[in-house]
Amino acid sequence: MDAHTANTAQEATAKNARAGVEVRSAWSVPALAVAPMMEWTDRHCRYYLRLWSPTALLYTEMVVADAILHGDRDRLLGFHAAEQPLALQLGGSEPAALAAAARIGAEFGYSEINLNCGCPSDRVQRGTFGACLMREPARVAEAVAAMKAAVRVPVTVKCRIGVDDEVGDAFTGRFVAPLVAAGVDGLVVHARAAILKGLSPRENREVPPLDYGVVYRLKAAYPALPIVLNGGLKTVADVAATAGRVDGVMLGREAYHRPQVLAEIDLAQGRTIVAPTPEAVLAAFLPYVESELARGTRLHSITRHVLGHYAGRPGARAFRRTLSLASTRPEAGTGLLLAAERAARERPAA
Repeated sequence: MDAHTANTAQEATAKNARAGVEVRSAWSVPALAVAPMMEWTDRHCRYYLRLWSPTALLYTEMVVADAILHGDRDRLLGFHAAEQPLALQLGGSEPAALAAAARIGAEFGYSEINLNCGCPSDRVQRGTFGACLMREPARVAEAVAAMKAAVRVPVTVKCRIGVDDEVGDAFTGRFVAPLVAAGVDGLVVHARAAILKGLSPRENREVPPLDYGVVYRLKAAYPALPIVLNGGLKTVADVAATAGRVDGVMLGREAYHRPQVLAEIDLAQGRTIVAPTPEAVLAAFLPYVESELARGTRLHSITRHVLGHYAGRPGARAFRRTLSLASTRPEAGTGLLLAAERAARERPAA
């Protein structure tokens, strides 16, 4: 970090600390959000999910700050305007690089910059970011302050409730206090500890037990800090059980595999009067698919994200099978999506 950036970060941290924890965040807290998921929440996936929920906050896959600084920014950061509201999740640990990447992201038009402090993968650990950063709250606070000084959009952090055997109220309190002093606009908290040694990323989504109580008590300790709960939420009833205890919820794989759950939650929470049908969503999706095919995008790159289109409904298997068998063919086009829809109607297999 250069001296100017370090001084700016320290000044911002001190200023926010003097302001106290009761200063309310500028974050427009999402009642419903879809988690950043590596290799899944690319721009095609996000456009498709937006058709199921007009208001849910969507997140990019994690993008490494250094990649933004030195790579193809249009490829890494480009998105369709219809995806908004859309947050950019950054990976990194150097405050100067994160501030510079955040500035570029804000210039691209993202609604929020989010710092990944929750991913447990070995690759992320080797880069000294992700969940291992929870053991370095001062560094995270410095990064938050630097990003806050660099952008006008909200800066948030996604984290876990602990790392390995350091878990629970005391650990989360030690991690969060410096972030609040640095002016963080909100937290997304996955209610599991991250096990950094001995478990794969997939096992880290299932093996450590969920403990919503830690998240609820964190919210009680910091009532002015917007907190969104992530982890294990799958149904309208799951979401309803969090009411009044956190400010919002984030769904991950359930939203990817059964996207209609987003519409169900919107309907239950009064953000829509009529939930969209699979047929309506597909009709709205086809023009986007056609435009992407015209740009040279392969159909499979798009349709791999829509295999859950009929999840839980008659015809789901026929829809998946039709797409899976032919979407990788060079000549595949929008006609295949229409054929899959016909197959779903004609062969109502579960």
